[in-house]
Amino acid sequence: MIEDFLKFQNVNKVFDDKKEKIFVLNNLDLVLPSNKLISLTGPSGSGKSTLIHLLSLLDTPNSGSYSLSSSKNLFEMNDNEKSNYRKKNISTIFQNFNLISDLTAVENVMLPNLYLKNNKEESVKLAQSLLIKLGLENRSNHTPKELSGGEQQRVAVARTLINQPKLILADEPTGSLDAKNTEAIIDMLVNIKNSNTLIIFATHNKSLVNKSDLELTISNGTVNFN
Repeated sequence: MIEDFLKFQNVNKVFDDKKEKIFVLNNLDLVLPSNKLISLTGPSGSGKSTLIHLLSLLDTPNSGSYSLSSSKNLFEMNDNEKSNYRKKNISTIFQNFNLISDLTAVENVMLPNLYLKNNKEESVKLAQSLLIKLGLENRSNHTPKELSGGEQQRVAVARTLINQPKLILADEPTGSLDAKNTEAIIDMLVNIKNSNTLIIFATHNKSLVNKSDLELTISNGTVNFN
């Protein structure tokens, strides 16, 4: 486990609303280790989604630095550099799955690996091995409309894992699932964390929070450990 795997230093995110400045994040310092499943909680509008977007390099703060397993400030990269970095190092699990409807499960899973210009045959093997690991070996040639909600979410998780990202992020990843599938997804996240990976998910679900290794609560522009 790497203790200072992820670092936020003096990160500020400010929105202007009718001449009033709203500090969503206020001089945030945050150091997180690898090999952890971390829940992010807080009331609606507290900034959970903003923090997830910053961590995924889909948004830029007003000031501050961000490093992930290196000393490089990721916020200083240009848009093209951020896009390339995300493809290799950061993956997101979406609440609505974001699967491509006319592709099969295995094709959806292998897609991020092909974006890295990897060999198609190897990408297929990687995708199939992940689907087997997640209990979908008999569903690999089915399109999303032929899969249940829980199966679609497992395909989405497999797609997230294929490039072996350093950071996995999820914003209410189980919001559209029933209790059984919610439990299954969180159990999967518990099982896939490793010494080179950090998983952070935003949620309002207390039972999911109880499965995490650490709970972060965001409120009034600051983040606290619970």
